[in-house]
Amino acid sequence: MMERDQAELSLDGEDGILEAMRSTMVNLWHSVNGVHISDLGEKPFLFRFFHEMDMERVTSGAPWTFNNHLLMIHRLEEGNDSMNVPLILANFWVQVHDVPSGFFSEPLASRGVQNL
Repeated sequence: MMERDQAELSLDGEDGILEAMRSTMVNLWHSVNGVHISDLGEKPFLFRFFHEMDMERVTSGAPWTFNNHLLMIHRLEEGNDSMNVPLILANFWVQVHDVPSGFFSEPLASRGVQNL
């Protein structure tokens, strides 16, 4: 059975959060071979997927939130320590409306993103 690990940022000061998040995320992700969620204490959770397709679906579907908190996702590689993962960057989707047709270009989009 293939195992893939993923680290996630937990939510501070909320009782029963693991069970609530487990139920919600399992229902959202509909994993083929299941997902095991462990609370690593202090901050992170560990999500262990048992099929590569499940891992790809979750990582490509990011950003994910639970209870208005951003879940910081990092794919662990062989030898990574889940307690030392720097969860400091997150990808966001940005959709801009009513852009004049002359402004559709990668350089302009890149400059606009830098100003976010």
